[in-house]
Amino acid sequence: MKRIRISLVASLCASLFLPACASTSQSSVTKPEHDSGYKVAAIEHGKASWYSIATNFGTKTASGQKLCNFKPTAAHKTLPMGTKVRVTNQANGKSEIVTINDRGPYIKGRIIDVTIGTAERLGFRQRGVVPVKVEVLKPAKNP
Repeated sequence: MKRIRISLVASLCASLFLPACASTSQSSVTKPEHDSGYKVAAIEHGKASWYSIATNFGTKTASGQKLCNFKPTAAHKTLPMGTKVRVTNQANGKSEIVTINDRGPYIKGRIIDVTIGTAERLGFRQRGVVPVKVEVLKPAKNP
């Protein structure tokens, strides 16, 4: 009975956070570099994992923002908050531009944690951890 009550409370809490994250816009898979308006400043290779409201218990991110399961955001150990990066799943080639708004991951060998929604769009939600290429992006100068 106690487990059922805890499960129901956790589900209710999670459902209260989701409407705040609702967005009418679709997240886009990135265009080729020459069309994206960004240039690559640095490249990192390693493993990515995902996290969600359920796994961080609904706490705020290191930037002070609420974590939203479906927004294209991520956690990185050292990049400045607000940095845009292109995360490419090396297993299937899918990529997405995300914004760094949290710190982590804290498991050896992992270089970035993305939201569960981003992991779904990149095709690795079920797998959990995949090899990725992380490209740090800077706005391209207008000619």
